[in-house]
Amino acid sequence: MSSNEKMTVDSAYEAVAPDDFPAMMDVDRYGTRSSAFDKIISATHDHFWDPLDDKYIDYGQPFDLERELLMPSDFNMELKTAVSDKLDEKQKIYLVNENVRWTMSSILHGEQGALALSASLCHILKDPGAQEYAANQTREEARHVTGFAKYIQARWGKPTACGVVLEQLLNEIVASPLVWKKLVGMQMIVEGLAMGTFATFYAKTNDPLLRRLMQLVMTDEAFHHKFGKIWADRTVPRLPESERELIEDWALEVFMTLMRNSSGPEQKKEIYERLGLDWRWVQGALAEALTDRNMRSDLQESTNVFRVLIKTLLKAGIITERTAPKYAAYVDMQELYGEGDRMVGDDIAEEGIKYLQELNGAGGGNAVFALGGTAAE
Repeated sequence: MSSNEKMTVDSAYEAVAPDDFPAMMDVDRYGTRSSAFDKIISATHDHFWDPLDDKYIDYGQPFDLERELLMPSDFNMELKTAVSDKLDEKQKIYLVNENVRWTMSSILHGEQGALALSASLCHILKDPGAQEYAANQTREEARHVTGFAKYIQARWGKPTACGVVLEQLLNEIVASPLVWKKLVGMQMIVEGLAMGTFATFYAKTNDPLLRRLMQLVMTDEAFHHKFGKIWADRTVPRLPESERELIEDWALEVFMTLMRNSSGPEQKKEIYERLGLDWRWVQGALAEALTDRNMRSDLQESTNVFRVLIKTLLKAGIITERTAPKYAAYVDMQELYGEGDRMVGDDIAEEGIKYLQELNGAGGGNAVFALGGTAAE
């Protein structure tokens, strides 16, 4: 057994082999349910929504992709470079909207990865409470797949292929037998990126349909992030130094890979080709314009996806003084240390939950309470 497989765990996250179903029928197992996840399980119906029901979201809302920008032009990195000089207004609209299509497709593939990962947790998590939560998240990820698939179908017909960097990460964490890699990889890194992305689109999109979809999805994602935070609060402080450094180094490696390559021009070369641009030239224009200083400036915005990711890892104890300088090249770490645990998107999610409670006729408030509580509750 490798050192990875001997990772120290809290009993609530104890796992068995995926094919060890007899362990799930151990008579003593049924009576050892952790209460760590009860509140977020109980809150599930408070944020219920159905992507197939117009009461929640109407995919028939029109949007003229040839004349209207889905996102403001300053959201588009290429238009901050020499690429802008090569394009007329119609081509700029096309570039912005196709980039949104590419991002929505990446989200769709990410949600499919989250669905598969959550289902895989159901096979290995031994604690009945953790297993029930994973089953709930599987259901919620499935409706996200439906929601984003329907949005892309409504606007473009079909999604783009998954970018190679994201595909490699999703394959690694879904297939991994290691609970820590699944939780850090999906519940923190991918979900951290997602919450930043969703908050940005919610705040800036010109498409009311996309804005509604983002808020509905965020009502679920805030809880998925919390499941990972419970793991971090219960596990990371107890880890031996060698195990913590293993997790910390892997998270840093993934961050740097995504930061540098997640939306690289080569992965979107078909978009550029339709505009008569060579992706290598676009890559050069981006490299010239997007210096580390400019990237650091962009990361100061609270909804920047990589700033949200860094804060997620920091608050989970997965960034220490040992690796903080690497991240400090991009963000003000002292500022992040001083911020509370609330994440960007929590306010949007809470507003959405209240909306869903009214729509569903629920008189509760459990979901908002669970978001506002501490991860260890």
